[in-house]
Amino acid sequence: MANQESTDIPGLNLADLKLKGFKIHAVTASTEVPVHAGRRDFYKMGLVNGDMTINYGGQLLDIKGTALFFVNPRVPHSLVRRINRTSGYACIFTETFLSGRELHDSPLFRTGDKPVVPLTEEQASFMTGMFEKMLAVYQSDYLYKGDLIKNYIELIIHEALRIQPAQHAQTFRNGASRIAHLFSDLLERQFPIERSNEPLRLRSPQDYASLLNVHVNYLNRSVRETTGKPTSSHIAARIIAEAKALLKHSDWSVAEIAYSLGFEYPAYFNNYFKRLTGSTPNAFRKV
Repeated sequence: MANQESTDIPGLNLADLKLKGFKIHAVTASTEVPVHAGRRDFYKMGLVNGDMTINYGGQLLDIKGTALFFVNPRVPHSLVRRINRTSGYACIFTETFLSGRELHDSPLFRTGDKPVVPLTEEQASFMTGMFEKMLAVYQSDYLYKGDLIKNYIELIIHEALRIQPAQHAQTFRNGASRIAHLFSDLLERQFPIERSNEPLRLRSPQDYASLLNVHVNYLNRSVRETTGKPTSSHIAARIIAEAKALLKHSDWSVAEIAYSLGFEYPAYFNNYFKRLTGSTPNAFRKV
């Protein structure tokens, strides 16, 4: 019998997910938190109750009490620590399942927005009811349950936006903040790396400046003024985050990962990775 490819939600057969495009799961106190692993081929949305820290795209985010979480597959993520057991609900779905504007236009699924929405007791009660209804529909024989589930997802997204407005809904203060935003969006759109034979195209500040039709000095000045960090630091951090995700969640060789990230020789990648992380790629993969 062929092996079933596993996901980070217990009891879920990935073939079932690909067939239906959606899965909802009740997370009991005895199971792992639903963002424990960093698979990047489906979106995740859930309601969790616990005390934990998640690494989301290089940011450490704390969840204390009850909160909604939204995970974009382009952003590497993993559980850093968990103080107690976690309960709640989690659903995952492919991009084709929810491919309309409700997904692509949702700020909660944009890579630059905070994916955790803390809830009050009243809000938690409402959201719990929504996930319970969605789970009941999923387990039913209702002929149009896919459409109804999409409606529940969209309603949860809008409620979350009402509770925590999108971080990028504001207008840009000046030209520098606009350029910095365009750079950040362009940087994120380079990822995830899906094929080892299609290497990263943009690796230097000059590459991004050329595509944005601005002088590299203006780009560097705008990014530093807006974020407090130089352009090269943002690029390096994102390349390292992708390298870590590929080392942990793919079976590519170190050489394949090196080429996919735009390094001409694996030795260059090894030195780059060790300089920024203090560990070699092989040593990191074994941890």
